[in-house]
Amino acid sequence: PAPAPKKPRSTEGAAEAKAAAKMTSQEWKALQVGMAEKWPVPDYMATPMPGRSLTCFRDETFSAITRWCAETRIAYRPHAKAPGSKSHIRYEQYSKAKSAKEALKLGSWPADWCWDFERGFIKVYGPLRDEPLDMSKVQDESTLTDVDMAIHRWYRRELAKNLGLDYKDLFVGKGSGESTLMRAHRLVAQREATKRLKAAEDEKRPITEEEVTQTLREWAFARNPNRQNVLPDGQDWVWSDTLGLLRDRLGDIHLTKPTKTYPAVTQILNKYLTDRLPEELRSFSWTSLNLNCNYAARLHRDGNNFGPSFIKAFGGFTGGELNYWPEDDRKVDKLEDLKDADKVQIDLKNGLGLFNGNCGHSVEDFQGDRYSVVYFTIGCYDKAPAECKEQLSDFGMNYPKSDADRYALLRAPAGYMEKSKRGPATPSKAQSKSPAFRFLPTEGQGQGQGKSSQGSALTPAKVRVSRKRAASSPAGKETKRGTKAAQKA
Repeated sequence: PAPAPKKPRSTEGAAEAKAAAKMTSQEWKALQVGMAEKWPVPDYMATPMPGRSLTCFRDETFSAITRWCAETRIAYRPHAKAPGSKSHIRYEQYSKAKSAKEALKLGSWPADWCWDFERGFIKVYGPLRDEPLDMSKVQDESTLTDVDMAIHRWYRRELAKNLGLDYKDLFVGKGSGESTLMRAHRLVAQREATKRLKAAEDEKRPITEEEVTQTLREWAFARNPNRQNVLPDGQDWVWSDTLGLLRDRLGDIHLTKPTKTYPAVTQILNKYLTDRLPEELRSFSWTSLNLNCNYAARLHRDGNNFGPSFIKAFGGFTGGELNYWPEDDRKVDKLEDLKDADKVQIDLKNGLGLFNGNCGHSVEDFQGDRYSVVYFTIGCYDKAPAECKEQLSDFGMNYPKSDADRYALLRAPAGYMEKSKRGPATPSKAQSKSPAFRFLPTEGQGQGQGKSSQGSALTPAKVRVSRKRAASSPAGKETKRGTKAAQKA
């Protein structure tokens, strides 16, 4: 269909604005000489955004303006807007402001700040918030300033408009753990995951890797300071969420809030796995999903997982393999004493890895944007309320049975000989019935068509077994090299 005709620009007040001008056009032009150099536009504005309207502001602009507070000191470029226009009259008035608080009082609003910021009309000197105001953490709204409320209300409207959401859906409850921005992007992930699930059902096909990748890109990850055992060197938190069953610090076993609030996200991740499980792995069960974004976990062991875990990485990245010590029976007390020669590297970009999370493992350095999903079972799964078990089954999880055998798919680790430099001890005949890990290539695999490879039969193209000890770094020293620690929250 033909595009709708543009609405004619209002000329109301134009004559008054022209009469109110304090300078001529020639005088104004003379004042602009050298100003572009003194007041440059932000660097990111050099990136073309085809089809974007002038009032559809950049993400970087939102990130900057939503961190302002009443005390934020600013300076306006003198006489930035041409005389004879209504915007010139307003600008000449509010550009006298020296702070965000003064700018608001003089008649400018957050939308004005974004417009002027993108054109280099404002310099910001601080102070700034570390993160945008999170209303879910505000216990007493009487402590908020007029600037705080103006930014919050405006930002919520802009998010709803730009993301096609209902404005009312962006209200967040106290203690929800979600900021307005996080809530908005998670609603988008839920909406789009629902569409993808329906498309896959209608077309009778499996969920594609691209559909999972896009869902993870839409998802807003939380800053998680609690995963102390995986934190890369120099970091206090990582982008990480848990969907499904969780046991909190008080011992309560429950479904996490995002699991129930955004069920389609959990469902699409579960369906991706079940669509690819070969017959011999159909018995794999799990209670929880760990979602990770853009960090390389340092060498660690999971605390008390039951049975093996599946793991898959998504996104546009290079590197990021899983380093895994399959025979680690935890008798080597210090993780750093695990030998680099004993590890295997699993190429998670091109396949699903089935491994024992209670053994030592880490993530190799990577470049680019990397997401990962870990499918695992918490140790106390059998104590969960019946209602939780039923809900997880409805979300597509194969909930483990009470009498499940934790070594049905992977054998117990054989351990490493303390004084040998040749690697793991030889498993007993009973242990040898199952492999120490498995790899399931995902390229070109359709529903139920995957075939797993046992650890002893993996090809170098898919899993590289390192037999050379690193000369420059110990086994446990892994740091993030992702070029973009991007996160929308």
